[in-house]
Amino acid sequence: MRMLGLDVGDKRIGVAVCDPLEVLASMLTVIERKGKGSDIEAICALIHEHNAERVIVGLPRLQDGSLGTQAEKTQFFVDELALHVGIPIEMFDERHSTDMAEQLLRDAGRSRQQIKEKKDAAAAALILQWYLDQQAITRDIEIENGTL
Repeated sequence: MRMLGLDVGDKRIGVAVCDPLEVLASMLTVIERKGKGSDIEAICALIHEHNAERVIVGLPRLQDGSLGTQAEKTQFFVDELALHVGIPIEMFDERHSTDMAEQLLRDAGRSRQQIKEKKDAAAAALILQWYLDQQAITRDIEIENGTL
């Protein structure tokens, strides 16, 4: 099944997509925030274009695991998005995703400009990849325990 991963920020939304076998997440694009309606419309277009059947949204928890202001903003955005898409939306812990994305891009030799342009999509890819990896581990455990 194809899924989109979202890293929702105040200025940009990073977007990633996974392969149909749910193994690998890849950077897709960055949506420059223009307003709730425009942002949701852009995401809906990507869902349709990529035949996505699920959306995974990064939930920016604080270091102690609690929800802060940014998490509340993200939850509000997800609630609005859910009114416009007919597919499941799940939130997934995204702590450190942007920092890790920046470091990975830096390690790959990207320029400051390229890092600025791609870090949100890279963070979305990390969030989606972490989700895919967790799902695979859960399936493996269920198979091993005979519960799947």
